[in-house]
Amino acid sequence: MSPRDIGIALVVVLVWGLNFVVVKLGTQDLPPLLLVSLRFALAAALIVPFCPVRREHLPGLALLSFTFGFLHFGLLFLALGQVDAATAAIFVQLGVPLSTLAGVVFLGERLGLGRWLGLALAFGGVVVVAGEPHLAGGLPTVLLLLCAMGWAAANLVIKRLKGISPVATTGWLCLLALPQTLVLSVLVEGNPWPALQAAGVAGWGAVVYTALGASLLAHSLWYVLLGRYPVSRVAPFSLLAPVLGVVGGIVLLGEPATVHKILGGVITLAGVALIEVAGRRERRA
Repeated sequence: MSPRDIGIALVVVLVWGLNFVVVKLGTQDLPPLLLVSLRFALAAALIVPFCPVRREHLPGLALLSFTFGFLHFGLLFLALGQVDAATAAIFVQLGVPLSTLAGVVFLGERLGLGRWLGLALAFGGVVVVAGEPHLAGGLPTVLLLLCAMGWAAANLVIKRLKGISPVATTGWLCLLALPQTLVLSVLVEGNPWPALQAAGVAGWGAVVYTALGASLLAHSLWYVLLGRYPVSRVAPFSLLAPVLGVVGGIVLLGEPATVHKILGGVITLAGVALIEVAGRRERRA
């Protein structure tokens, strides 16, 4: 990769890593489900009018809006209202091993020893993080696990969703997920109008950052890199995002750097990296 494209990749993973910090700050200013609903509304408004899709794509996009929009993003934002950014950044990485297991169960894929070892490491690392003394009870853990399961389910849907651009997919899943998160926000969080009136820079900044930065800009740049280079050259950079999320939570938010968090994070990321590397080797073989 050229130095310029390496710089682009680093900018993308920095934006994604800091997304955990920004959402954590945003949930202190806006209710989590309202925050993710506003993020969906802004992203959809910027993309959908310029990226029409065919009618036959709508059922797949509707399913994706539930798995990736409601389950993954909705529950991630909800969990970040109760747990620190660093812990969420580690837990979300379970999406990779869960996606691998989903491929075995639903697509009949076969795993070699390397990927089984990576699965064991990834799950073991999360178990270590789950022993974190600062983790606020069992509910955030359940939310983050369901969030990772939503990511895994979304990957199965995306494998079957053909003939639609990634940017259009992002915009339409946001549009279709918006009613789901907004209705639940009203039911759980109450009338949104007082929260909208009281929201400050942190809340509205999180809406803009997550919609324009983490969603539209970062994903668009990532797709450009994937168009220029093999996936094996680009994908390893994504492992930096959770690292930056953990560092950002500790440095920028003053979250505790506990042994559970650091050790569990290292083990989890080692497992995810092993799954990716072993998977590429198995595909080449």
